[in-house]
Parts: sequence; structure tokens; C-alpha cells
Amino acid sequence: MTAGFQLGVIGSLTLSVASSVAIVICNKALISTLGFPFATTLTSWHLMVTFCTLYVAQRMRFFEPKAIDGHTVVLFGLLNGTSIGLLNLSLGFNSIGFYQMTKLAIIPFTVLLETIFLKKRFSESIKFSLLVLLLGVAIASVTDLKLNVLGSVLSGLAIATTCVGQILTNTIQRKLKVTSTQLLYQSAPYQAAILFATGPFVDQLLTDRNVFSHQYTAPVVGFIIMSCLIAVSVNFSTFLVIGTTSPVTYQVLGHLKTCLVLSFGYTLLHDPFTMRNILGILVAIFGMALYSCFSVMESKKKSALESLPVLSQKPEKETEPLLETKDDSDIKKANGVSHEY
Repeated sequence: MTAGFQLGVIGSLTLSVASSVAIVICNKALISTLGFPFATTLTSWHLMVTFCTLYVAQRMRFFEPKAIDGHTVVLFGLLNGTSIGLLNLSLGFNSIGFYQMTKLAIIPFTVLLETIFLKKRFSESIKFSLLVLLLGVAIASVTDLKLNVLGSVLSGLAIATTCVGQILTNTIQRKLKVTSTQLLYQSAPYQAAILFATGPFVDQLLTDRNVFSHQYTAPVVGFIIMSCLIAVSVNFSTFLVIGTTSPVTYQVLGHLKTCLVLSFGYTLLHDPFTMRNILGILVAIFGMALYSCFSVMESKKKSALESLPVLSQKPEKETEPLLETKDDSDIKKANGVSHEY
């Protein structure tokens, strides 16, 4: 792993955390303070602005678009758009505690799917660090756990579509040799389309209010524009992080954002905070530190193992002339050929 690649990974992780925390704070003000509760429709606007921004960027030659199989990109875009809608429905039909458990379940299900279908192996140390992380986030964020049949079904579908979508984000970039920007540019219109078509209905189902009849004051419009601009960075960094690392690492990063949002909420917005929240955040941060440490160690070990066959090929190649017959040896001696090894 080159120093340039490592720097790029660190940059993508930092951008993802900063932009995600920023958009959470912006959307909290928009939804809670200004009374704009239409989250699914807002997400469709995010993706539309993202696509328009990338279109301008490629016209200005900041990146080269790459054609991707139409069937693949349409299904991928629709799947990701569906997962966003299902997560919002899960939040609407479940308690906040159960919704947090739904988000926590994404990591073990992603590990399970990658193990079964991609034959990827996760060491015991990585699994242990993930367990510590999930325990910490659960302590910090999960309160009530009220169950209902519809909410549970929606949560199950949200988990499945989110896991598959994030695994495909990584797999498509590696298999088709496309960058995160190229994949986002191709898929954003389809994600935006399905959310724009279904968002108003989903939001009306959850809020009993119509997004088109809402009173759009200057502050509401200003925060919507700000949210859409920040979302460009969020969407870009999401694809970048999953492409350069893995879906599991992206989920670990997501729980770091949860801890930061809880901390910022207490510090800046004076949200209620208890010793349980503090303990959970500390345990989660410890789990993230373990995951980072074990991941770096295993990455170095893998790099060392990959370099071994290259080193062992040279001696084998050099010793090939020793495999000669007696007749060959006699001929070489007759011609005055000497061997030095």
C-alpha cells in the first residue's frame, strides 16, 4: 500500500466524517427548528444536486465519465434509492431505539454476506473489535425497543438492501475498474428518480403533510440549499470510502459519526446527556481503535505475504540450468562452458 494511497484513504475518511456531521446538524435545524419533516423528498433533491454538480464537473473535465453496463447501473441506482426510502420508513414505523438497532445490525449482516457470497475472511480480532464497537454504540444510543410486525419487516428489508447496495458499491468499482466519481455520476439519476417519485408519498405517510403545500420561507429555502450542497460532499465521500476501503469500514465510520453527533448535540445544542451516553461513546471509540489497529496489522501482513512469491521466483529461475542430463554436461564441458551459482 503506497503512501499516496494511504493519504487518499485518510482524506476520504476525514471528508466523510466532516461532511456527514455537518449535514446532520444542518438537517436537524431544518427538520426540528424550521419544521420541514420531508426527509425522503429532501434526499431526492440531494441526489439531483449531486448529479448536476458532477455533470458540470465532467463538462469542465475534472473527471472522465466511463460507460457502465446500463442494466447494472439502473439496478444499482434503484437498489440504493430503495434502501434510503426503507430506512426512512423504518424510522417512521419503529421506535428510535429499534431504528438504532437496525443500523447496528448492518455490520454483522454485511460480514455474513461477504463471508458467504464473496468468500471473504474476517479474523477473530476484527470480529471482536466490531463486537466492542457495536456494544458501545448500543449503550450510547439505544433506549427503548418497541417492536411491531410492520416496523420489523421494513427494518429487515432496509438492512438487506443497504448491505447489498454497499457491497455492490465496492464490488462494481473493483470489478469494472471505475472510480467512485464515475459510479456516482452514472447511478445518481436513478437513485434520485425513485426517491423523487416515491418520496412525497413516503413523507405524507409518515408526517400526514404534503411536501408541495409546505410554506417555503427564506430560512427554509436557505437551509435546503445548504443541505443539498453539503450532500454533494457526503455522497461523493460515501462512494469514495466504500471503494477505497470496504463496506464494513464504512459502517464503522458511520458509528463514529453517531458518537460525534451525540457529542456535538450535547455540546452545541445542549441535548440531554447521561453517564450511559458517555460510557457508550468511550466503549465505541475503543472498539474503533481496535478495529483500526487490527486492520492496519492485517494489511501489513497481507502485503508481506504477497511479496513472498515474487522473492521466491528468482532462485527457482536461477536453478533451472542445474537440471541437466549427463549428456548435456559432457557437451558443455567439451565447449568450455563453466557454471557459477
